Amino acid sequence: MYLDYYSQAEWAKIINFATDRETPFLIVILERIRNKFLLFSNNFPNAKIYYAVKASPGIEILTALRDLGAYFDVASIYELDRVLKLNIPPNRISYGNTIKKSQHIQYAYQQGVRLFTSDCEADIRHIAKVAPGSKIFLRLIIDAVTSDSDWPLSRKFGCQPRMLIELALLAKELGLQPYGVSFHVGSQQREISAYDAAIAQVVLIFEQLEKQGLKLQSINMGGGFPADYITKANTLPTYAEEIYRYLEAHFGAQFPEIYLEPGRGLAGDAGVLVSEVILIAKKSRTDLRRWVYTDIGIFNGLMEAIDESIKYPLHTDKTGPTGEVILAGPTCDSLDILYENFKYQLPLSLEIGDKLYWLSTGAYTASYSSVEFNGFPPLTTYYI
Repeated sequence: MYLDYYSQAEWAKIINFATDRETPFLIVILERIRNKFLLFSNNFPNAKIYYAVKASPGIEILTALRDLGAYFDVASIYELDRVLKLNIPPNRISYGNTIKKSQHIQYAYQQGVRLFTSDCEADIRHIAKVAPGSKIFLRLIIDAVTSDSDWPLSRKFGCQPRMLIELALLAKELGLQPYGVSFHVGSQQREISAYDAAIAQVVLIFEQLEKQGLKLQSINMGGGFPADYITKANTLPTYAEEIYRYLEAHFGAQFPEIYLEPGRGLAGDAGVLVSEVILIAKKSRTDLRRWVYTDIGIFNGLMEAIDESIKYPLHTDKTGPTGEVILAGPTCDSLDILYENFKYQLPLSLEIGDKLYWLSTGAYTASYSSVEFNGFPPLTTYYI
């Protein structure tokens, strides 16, 4: 299976590195992240590409992207500090989280950040007070669109079009610079047409605000670009081709400046999570499925397996006939069942102590790992 995701040379490097190391741990191949960023740059030549730091905030990743000229989207002042320590100038940083304390807005402003995202009146007023003159993206909620994604981002973020227009006018009145509309079509969005539906709403907002004397300059299309999991998605060039077609269809040849915020789409395919089988059990003598317990679970790296939302490709070196398994993590919590309804098949020859390799796990694994639940340490990450 691994050859569908990694080259023979990459896999040899992974296996060699994983030998004799205590599991679980994550391996991140930095060259894959560099190549993916260049793929984004080449296919979206007139876009500003902001890496979503929350996806995988390793210093090694941030440094590699810094050297390629990337921009960075932070979700907290703690991510901001991490980025600033790498001598990344604040004009290459946006504060994209719409939920933030007033004192954190002020801190970011004092560090030189001048680009924020907002979706409610209270936050707009906070920004106007402690970060005067800043550029603002107004985030649009697009419930129906995000429902198609494997990891939806609706409800909590954004506001309806009418409110967005009111907030943009308020921001202007308070001395801020309403710069554009942002949206997110949902993480791991495999339906490219979701971007079309979102852009169709954005163009109407642009037109209505222009009638009221406010001309916006940019669209922030967030992330949504998929990693390569069990269910395959279209290639990034296909996404780019379709998105540009949507932009021209709605805006004409002179469409606004484009911002992108890939996280999973940049880092996902670069990671391999290495785990070990702890136990293999059945719940009764007639149970047809084995329970396979591993040393990686919901709380120490595979948070996105909740509700079986993200289905990672899984590889083992064992061969031969296979059977259905239920996969579960190591903690003393019944939530820590990874996959029960989705029918993973693993070799009948699988034994306690065998390694399981979770492919395309470069995003939202180490960063989701708990600090000390059941005493387990955060997920160790190696960069090669």
